[in-house]
Amino acid sequence: MPPSDRATLPTPLPLTPEARAWLDTALAKIAADPATIRTLFPAVRRHCGRAPLPDGRTVDEAARALLLAALPLRDQPLVDEVSALHRYGDPAEQRAVLRALPQIDRGGTGRFLDLVRQTLRGNDITLIEAALGPYAAAHLPADEFRQAVLKCVFCEIPLAHVAGLDDRADAELVRMLSDFARERTAAGRPVPEDIAPLVNRVRPFTTTPGAE
Repeated sequence: MPPSDRATLPTPLPLTPEARAWLDTALAKIAADPATIRTLFPAVRRHCGRAPLPDGRTVDEAARALLLAALPLRDQPLVDEVSALHRYGDPAEQRAVLRALPQIDRGGTGRFLDLVRQTLRGNDITLIEAALGPYAAAHLPADEFRQAVLKCVFCEIPLAHVAGLDDRADAELVRMLSDFARERTAAGRPVPEDIAPLVNRVRPFTTTPGAE
């Protein structure tokens, strides 16, 4: 899909007429000069608000996704521009970038995977959740995906928030989660309730040390 077409994706956003006019103008500016996104991207929340949407995003996240989709760039220039917005953005802007990755990487190249990896090295729970969306599910190598799931368990992020987990869970991940659960039990600490259903899909779950 050409960059100019990506910005015309359906956007049923609950915007005021003033906010809609601002967003339309911003999209046109970015299409004409991609560098303008550097000042427009941070201004989205102020002009469009942050009301929640039925899909779990907020209005500003959805509007920022449209700005990213309007960039008339390809390949490395697109990666560079998006990476800079993520690097210098506040947490809300970074979440918007992470959640928009499937939309802006239309070819499914995985070229933005470094942004996911950078986020997973941090400790901001909201950013980790945003990073472990459909993009990570589609592109993270198996060993990195397993480590990301384990980090969610340590950080008490519900596993239901990890996109693609049911499809990507394998025997090695089950082993890692089972070991984690037994270590917690041996230490007298509670085991997250969402581990057992995942493990039981592959083999019966027990927290008894040495049991299989």
